[in-house]
Amino acid sequence: MTEPETERGLTLTHREHVLDWAAVRGADMRFASVTVSENVNWSDPGAERMLNAAQEAGLHTGARHYARPGAVHDQADHFVRTASKLGAFAPGSLAPALEVDAQSVDDRFVKAWIKHVRHAARIRRVLVYAGHDCWANRLRPDRWADPEVVLWLVRHNGIPGRPGWFHARLGVHQHSYGPDVPGIGGSVAQDAVVYPFALSDLLL
Repeated sequence: MTEPETERGLTLTHREHVLDWAAVRGADMRFASVTVSENVNWSDPGAERMLNAAQEAGLHTGARHYARPGAVHDQADHFVRTASKLGAFAPGSLAPALEVDAQSVDDRFVKAWIKHVRHAARIRRVLVYAGHDCWANRLRPDRWADPEVVLWLVRHNGIPGRPGWFHARLGVHQHSYGPDVPGIGGSVAQDAVVYPFALSDLLL
């Protein structure tokens, strides 16, 4: 039995320049995660325009928070307030994501953030996004990754959906960062759903 072709998406921040969303969707991109907040007080003023344009083009869109050490409840509240105003918790949206990159953001932080966001946003499914070194050496997802948590691994090996690291809850692989997506001016991070997960497993 052959695996189905993996579904593709993008990771976006305020640094990316999307020139033509129809061309992005035409390149078979199905979903997009947009960084909308960081720490306890930063939010991207351009996130609403980006999310709306992606949705209008037919992509499943979701909000992402960049974590900083400390004040986990305040960060979760800031994210929920920001993402709620953007309509990012509507059914069919890509599940909210926590980006773990900064040092000292540990398992206790991740577990507390997930719990707080679930309660405040009244949702269950959450994505946790981190690089290979973080998954291999810092985080222990078995301590908090229940059946409604999906892991997102950043490893630019150029092989979509085959990151070379395994966990039962691993559902998304960021496989490359480059300028080869139609409709985008410059480089962008590209993602793929990891089999046996499907895009529906990443949505609210």
